[in-house]
Amino acid sequence: MADSALVGLVFVSHSVKIADGLVDLARQMAPRTVLAAAGGTDDGGIGTSFTLVLAGIERADAGAGVVVLCDLGSAILTAETALDFLDESVRERVRVVDAPIVEGGVAAAVAAEIGGKLDDVVRAARSAVPVAAAAPAGDASAGPETVTRTVTLVNKDGLHARPAADFVKLASTFDAKVTVNGKDAASLLAIMSLGLIRGKTAVISSSGANGAEAVEALANLLESGFGEE
Repeated sequence: MADSALVGLVFVSHSVKIADGLVDLARQMAPRTVLAAAGGTDDGGIGTSFTLVLAGIERADAGAGVVVLCDLGSAILTAETALDFLDESVRERVRVVDAPIVEGGVAAAVAAEIGGKLDDVVRAARSAVPVAAAAPAGDASAGPETVTRTVTLVNKDGLHARPAADFVKLASTFDAKVTVNGKDAASLLAIMSLGLIRGKTAVISSSGANGAEAVEALANLLESGFGEE
């Protein structure tokens, strides 16, 4: 396996259009990652097909592993049946993950795009929750020791996949809780949900022992434009 090989993803849906649409969506954030759609039955009807899942796994497998996400419970059964038809050497690097197919797919695609290993991509998919259900924001910005900086994004595409991943990775290195416009700075889905494009304002807040250091580092990263024009 080449060092540059990325984990691939397969989207299994009862609908051809849903599977294809999910690939299109994830590709916006993960252009280098192999994303395969396995939607509908063999004749394009509503349902699932283990032969299409098998073909998707074959397309997505570059040697680093494959993560399979499904829309409904029966799709998971189809995917697991497909695994039985794989060679053992391939099957051991394929994971069928029970996670939200949209949120989990986006998180997994970004994790794969930045070179995450198979376990990292699986973990990213499983960590996905609807943003509205995330922990309420504001706790980190409460109290007299709160540090806040306001930054205007300068890079053309703002916090798209790679910059967002870099930002979250840096935020995760600090013990302090940090928020950006009220969202958890260590949550990839939360950050990407903000829609922070060029010209948008990011209010970075934190409190606690390392709060000031964390805010400064994250603000400086945003102001740098991530090396993009």
